[in-house]
Amino acid sequence: MPLHRGDSETSDKDGARRLSVNPFYGEANPVGGMTEAPPTHRLGDAPLPPSTAYQLVHDELMLDGNSRLNLATFVTTWMEPQAGVLMSECRDKNMIDKDEYPRTAELERRCVAMLADLWNAPDPAAAVGCSTTGSSEACMLAGMALKRRWAARNADRYPGRDARPNLVMGVNVQVCWEKFCSFWEVEARQVPMEGDRFHLDPQAAAELCDENTIGVVGILGSTFDGSYEPVEELCAALDALQERTGLDIPVHVDGASGAMVAPFLDEDLVWDFRLPRVASINTSGHKYGLVYPGVGWALWRDKEALPAELVFNVNYLGGDMPTFALNFSRPGAQVVAQYYTFLRLGREGFRAVQQSTRDVARSLAARIEKLGDFRLLTRGDELPVFAFTTAPDVTAYDVFDVSRRLRERGWLVPAYTFPENRQDLSVLRVVCRNGFSSDLAELFMEDLGRLLPELRRQSRPFTHDKDAATGFHH
Repeated sequence: MPLHRGDSETSDKDGARRLSVNPFYGEANPVGGMTEAPPTHRLGDAPLPPSTAYQLVHDELMLDGNSRLNLATFVTTWMEPQAGVLMSECRDKNMIDKDEYPRTAELERRCVAMLADLWNAPDPAAAVGCSTTGSSEACMLAGMALKRRWAARNADRYPGRDARPNLVMGVNVQVCWEKFCSFWEVEARQVPMEGDRFHLDPQAAAELCDENTIGVVGILGSTFDGSYEPVEELCAALDALQERTGLDIPVHVDGASGAMVAPFLDEDLVWDFRLPRVASINTSGHKYGLVYPGVGWALWRDKEALPAELVFNVNYLGGDMPTFALNFSRPGAQVVAQYYTFLRLGREGFRAVQQSTRDVARSLAARIEKLGDFRLLTRGDELPVFAFTTAPDVTAYDVFDVSRRLRERGWLVPAYTFPENRQDLSVLRVVCRNGFSSDLAELFMEDLGRLLPELRRQSRPFTHDKDAATGFHH
C-alpha cells in the first residue's frame, strides 16, 4: 500500500498531503476565491472553480519529463494542430457504437483496407482486421487466433495433459507476448541471444517447434536495438520443417514499429503477406504510424486466419455489429487521427517523414561513434533506432551514469541490461521519431559532449543497483 507523508500545515489529520492553492487562483478575488485546500487522496467536500482545478493539475504535471525529449519512447509525441482539432471533435464518440457513428466506423474500415494493401495482402478486400488500443491488444488478438486455429486442428488431443500449446519467439520480444502466454496458458519458448545476434535465429526457432506449436512470432523492429528479424528466412526455415515433418506452423509478424517503416523505406524487404506463411500482422498506429497514443491495428491475411468463434455479433443501441477487439468502449479520436494521417501524407509523404527520421538516427549514431567513448550495436539503418555501449577501454563510467547525467539536462535515454545469454551487456538506446529533428539532435550532442569530460574524471561507475538505475523495462 502506498504511503503518503505531509507536514502539519498542508496535511489532513490522517497525514495525507493537501494541495496548496495560490491566492491568485481565486475566480473573483484573491481572498474571496480561497477555499479549504483540497485533499490529494480523497474527494474534497466542495467543488473547485474550473480554472483552479485546471491550474492545480497543470502545475503538478510540469514535473513530468518533456515528451519531445524522451528518447526512450517509440510513441508519437507530435502531430499537426489540425489532427489535434479532429481528435478533440471525436473524443466523445464511442468507437464501439458503429450504428450511431457510422462514418467513424467507415474510417476504421478504410484504414484496415489501406494497411492490407500496404502489407501486400493477396486480396486486400478479403483481409480482415480491426483497430485496437495499441499493439499489445493487437498481439493478444493475434495470439488468440493462433491458439484457436491450433486447437481446432488438434481437437482430438486438446485440451489434454499431453497437448499444452506453445508459442516460439525470440527472447527480445516485447513483454506483451509474455503476458499473452501467461494469460492464455501458452508455453513461451524463447530463442536466446548469442554473441552479436540480438534477436531470433530462424533455424533455432524452427528447432523449438513441435506438434503443439501454435505459431512463431517474428519481430519487425526489436525494441532492444532497432533491428529487423529475418522474417523471410524464418518462413523458409518453417517451410523446410514442414517438408521434413509435415508440421505447418504459421507466423505472426509483430510490426509494432517496423510495419510502418519498412513498406516505405525497405520496399525490397519481403516480410509481409507476400509470404504465404504469414497469417497475421500488427502495428502501432501511435508509433511510426504517427498518431498520438491509443491506436493499434491487427490484420489477418483472410477470414480463414481469424476463427469465426472469436468474432462476436453484438446487438448494441439498435444495431447488429461484429466485434473482435478485447476492449469495448473507447474513443474514436485516435482512429480518426490515423485516417487523417493516411490521407494527409500518402505513400510519398510517409516515405519522406520516415526517411528524414532514419537520416537523423544514422547521423546521430555516427557522431556518437566518433566520440571514441562508445561502441555501436546498431546504426539506425533499419528502425530509426540505435543502441550503443561504452567502449572496452572506458572504465570510469558506465551507460547508467550516462543515462542519469543526461536526465539532468532533460534528455530521457534508457540504459538497460540485455536478457539471458547476454546479461553481460548493458546499453543505451536512442529512438528517433518524427519531431526529433536534426536541430534537436545537435542540442543532444552538445549536452552529451559537455558531460563526457566530467564522466571521464570519475574514479569508477557510480551506479551500483542497475535494476534501479532506470525506469525503463522491456
